[in-house]
Amino acid sequence: MSQTFSAEELAETINDWCQANKVTPASGQAGERMSVRNVRYYRALGLLDPPETGGAQGFTEKHRLQLVAIRLLQAQGLPLTRIQQLLFGRTVEELEHIEKQGLDELQQAEPAVFRPSTNEFWGVTPLDDEFMLLSRRGRAIGPDLRQKLVKLLNPKLNGRALKKL
Repeated sequence: MSQTFSAEELAETINDWCQANKVTPASGQAGERMSVRNVRYYRALGLLDPPETGGAQGFTEKHRLQLVAIRLLQAQGLPLTRIQQLLFGRTVEELEHIEKQGLDELQQAEPAVFRPSTNEFWGVTPLDDEFMLLSRRGRAIGPDLRQKLVKLLNPKLNGRALKKL
């Protein structure tokens, strides 16, 4: 008989796997650690099959693979709606392939390293409460360009709201 997990054991198994393989979600929308709450949430969204037995028991290797695939795709910055489209109806064999391929891609990817040179002066221009503009040479932008950028980022803003910025 194959191994079964409780929701707590499944979450901890995924945390151990992520730590061992250095997999973390790329966006701030997902916590770095898997919790029972995440398991329930992914189950409610249909990203995770129901457990084989009722309640929070009866999770299997397929569930582990589904969560591994979710974490790998989150590490690439994909939103849950897209992840759901990509994973719906996948077999254990397909999920095993996703795990292997995802780990291979992570090993081959060069880490993104930011190394500013000593003669660089980075300038920061806040655009609104969500976005900011960085300049490698410390350049600032004028108020007209700033307003245009804010408008592009948030087309719902009307003229009056833009003037306040």
